Amino acid sequence: QVQLVESGGGLVQPGGSLKLSCAASGIGFNTYIMGWYRQTPGNQRVLVAAISSGGSTNYANAVKGRFTISRDNAKNMVYLQMNSLKPEDTAVYYCNVYYNFRDYWGQGTQVTVSS
Repeated sequence: QVQLVESGGGLVQPGGSLKLSCAASGIGFNTYIMGWYRQTPGNQRVLVAAISSGGSTNYANAVKGRFTISRDNAKNMVYLQMNSLKPEDTAVYYCNVYYNFRDYWGQGTQVTVSS
């Protein structure tokens, strides 16, 4: 059974930093692309960043240069380091893996950027 569990969200002031973590289980973690998505009320979930099994990364234009995705295959973990946070980064952040012909999602973690 695939399970993704996010942690690390919270309230932060503009310009601050947060690091999100996602613990994965139930898959051969090191062979799959992992992603972070975010969603705001009334909007679709959108890709923030993704990382391949080999460490190649892809970022949404809105977060390039501020966010860094990484993974630790030995620990089945994927991370999202978020720096220079802006109010428009406020959203629920979800960890994702596409496995066995379907998407799997974590429960989400709220990130709020506000003074």
